[in-house]
Amino acid sequence: MRKKITIIAILNWLILNTIFAFNRQDTIIYSGYAELYYAYDFTNPTNHLRPNFTYNHVRHNEININLATAKVAYSAENIRANFTAMFGNYAEYNLSSEPGWAQFVYEANIGVKLSQKHNLWLDAGIMPSHLGFESAIGADCWTLTRSILAENSPYYETGLKLSYTNPSEKFFAAFYYLNGWQKIAKIDFAQKPSIGMQFTYKPHSNLSFNYSNFIGSTLPDSMKNWRLFHNLYAIYEPTAKLSFVAGFDFGNDFNPNSKNYLWFSPVFITKYKWNKKIQTAARIEYYADPNNVIISQDYPSFKVFGASFNLDYQIHNKVLWRNEIKYYQNPTAIFLNNNRQNTVLTTALCIRL
Repeated sequence: MRKKITIIAILNWLILNTIFAFNRQDTIIYSGYAELYYAYDFTNPTNHLRPNFTYNHVRHNEININLATAKVAYSAENIRANFTAMFGNYAEYNLSSEPGWAQFVYEANIGVKLSQKHNLWLDAGIMPSHLGFESAIGADCWTLTRSILAENSPYYETGLKLSYTNPSEKFFAAFYYLNGWQKIAKIDFAQKPSIGMQFTYKPHSNLSFNYSNFIGSTLPDSMKNWRLFHNLYAIYEPTAKLSFVAGFDFGNDFNPNSKNYLWFSPVFITKYKWNKKIQTAARIEYYADPNNVIISQDYPSFKVFGASFNLDYQIHNKVLWRNEIKYYQNPTAIFLNNNRQNTVLTTALCIRL
């Protein structure tokens, strides 16, 4: 019954906004996305689940849907709105702690322009995260699977966003008031606010720098816990074919005993477009969380090195075929069957509508 109510609400929202857009002669755009995949993990998990520090492409040795979305975007001179419904492995595993209705919502937000002279906006609702350069939409990412860094920082957030872009569009700044660390519904017994900031600078069209952060609590107020998280990355595209991105995340969790638990992760990805059809990408990464602040205690002394290679083929302007081999290694045997290594092959078909 809850699913039916959610679907009816979505349809009503689409119809009303379509009528509103036509009456105002404003812009409304419909779009869709689907990513089907098959992954083979060489540790051969009998329950078909890959390591639980990943939330995308998690099913082993079966054809599945990682993410499918249907989106409507409305825009006028001084107002904008987005609603995207979704289903798939990403929704099932990454939003498992959210209310049932929320597990079908990728984004739902509305924004109002606050100034006629300046590009100053106030947005509210469920939005893509301001942390990191990777998203849940696989075709928008340089690699088929996400980095450990992306999988263990927020993909989405709920709250208010006040943003400004300067006239040359070289500088972007935003302030966020949030419900928490990747939360749609606030956790019980938590009243403390969470905030974030983002600054992006593009000195040239082929170079950009970004700094984002999160300051807030991830536990009930009685635990007196605070998290301070920093996300930095730079993207450099020296030619139309060659691109680089370097990222670095680090965070601190503080508790009443004045203990400071740290985790950090660097990642580097290079991408090369051989022609209009073929593209390759290579990634190296490292994620250290020795105190299991972010990573589950199922993986003690988590200090994982990762490497991957990606081969993409653009079958059609709306269809992308992706292939990837990825390798993880940890100093101790944290993977299935007492392994220190984990290797997975993944192939995916991404379709845009």
